[in-house]
Amino acid sequence: MTRNTNFSKKVYQIVKKIPKGKVTTYREIALRCQKSKVKSQRSNIIARAVGNALHRNSNKRVFCHRVVDRSGRLASKFAFGGSKIQRKKLIAEGVRMVDNNHVDLGKSLWQK
Repeated sequence: MTRNTNFSKKVYQIVKKIPKGKVTTYREIALRCQKSKVKSQRSNIIARAVGNALHRNSNKRVFCHRVVDRSGRLASKFAFGGSKIQRKKLIAEGVRMVDNNHVDLGKSLWQK
């Protein structure tokens, strides 16, 4: 059974808004959940909570593959098949990569 806390629900709402061909970061989602910029250490902890929420997600309409770390690195433990599957899905959507494990954030970062 998936545990849907209010925090997880907010994460899923944000991730659903990421358009095809774009990505965002765990930290950016954490900051949007907080609604204000917080200290770096605190937002890093919350960013991990974002990753945990996405790892537990079972809703296929929440496109977890569109979330990367702040350097554009793919999730090595992507819950639905690892970074190879994440990369394949992103490339199919038109996301630019700088190498096998990093998204080109300059071209693909979602700016709300």
